[in-house]
Amino acid sequence: MRYEIRLAGEGGQGLILAGIILAEAAAASEGVFAAQTQSYGPEARGGASRSEVVISDEEIDYPRVVEADLLLAMSQEALERFGAELKAGGILLVDSILVRDAGGRRAVEMPITRLAEEAAGERVTANMVALGLIAGLTDTVSLEAIEAALCARFSQGTRAANLTALRAGYAASQDLR
Repeated sequence: MRYEIRLAGEGGQGLILAGIILAEAAAASEGVFAAQTQSYGPEARGGASRSEVVISDEEIDYPRVVEADLLLAMSQEALERFGAELKAGGILLVDSILVRDAGGRRAVEMPITRLAEEAAGERVTANMVALGLIAGLTDTVSLEAIEAALCARFSQGTRAANLTALRAGYAASQDLR
């Protein structure tokens, strides 16, 4: 089993952190290996950003996404840039607030940014909403494992809002199953 996930959008959306948390959660699962890579533009905010996570039941010899099983597109540019690299039958998850046109692709459209604002009161928690959706849609990493990795990364002051956002994403995924 090799499952490839690409989180793509713009700098400042927290997708690299989301990828790190997802990889840490997967690696904490018994018998599973995980690798995380990232790339971003020179701009602090607004430039292209992507985080890739490979999860496998065998040692990972190549840590990059070749053909994504799941692509999260948090911007129109991200979808246009990486949409062709989604595996046939893969899951395309888009923030319907930020992605105007899925280009005729079958997509799971979710107002991720709006869910973050409504659930946690902060737009910056959209990355955690996305992780909750991924946990619920893929069964690759459990919600509990992601919660544990999240708690290890966030201070007490920001932990509650991020957990709320994560759980809101997970709850929204259950309506899609």
